[in-house]
Amino acid sequence: MNTSHRFRKDYYGGALMTLVGLAAVAAGLQYHTGTLSHMGPGFFPVAVGALLALVGVLIAISARGDSPQAAQPAGHGHSHSAPDLRGAVCIVLGTLAFLLFGKYGGLIPATFSIVFISALGDRSNSLKQAVLLALAMCVVAAGVFWWALKLQLPLFGWGV
Repeated sequence: MNTSHRFRKDYYGGALMTLVGLAAVAAGLQYHTGTLSHMGPGFFPVAVGALLALVGVLIAISARGDSPQAAQPAGHGHSHSAPDLRGAVCIVLGTLAFLLFGKYGGLIPATFSIVFISALGDRSNSLKQAVLLALAMCVVAAGVFWWALKLQLPLFGWGV
């Protein structure tokens, strides 16, 4: 793939994400947004739209800031070998593990399983890095979903 084509695609993709995010914010502001503790019907569209717009801006900036020589990492060019499915398989298995452990194990085992298994899909992650990331995300999940948002999923709940 031509590197200048990739830059244009990333730049325009980021710009499109920004526009869609801003449109969601504008649409959500037509409704009562409320507060974090008492969310109104417009809160979620505004929050997701703002995050989408922010990610779009970051993608567009990163597309413009990269040098064309660094556009394609070594080993990721067009080859005639079979595609590397490790990442996709790990994400699917992580999601299935989350469903299983979410139902039978609770929030912490479910969060650990999805993050750990999905992190193993990236060949640059070591086993230690995957464990540390999964543990950190368990702390975040407990703080955000269980403590702050009072999600009705126990931290640990072995069995049915």
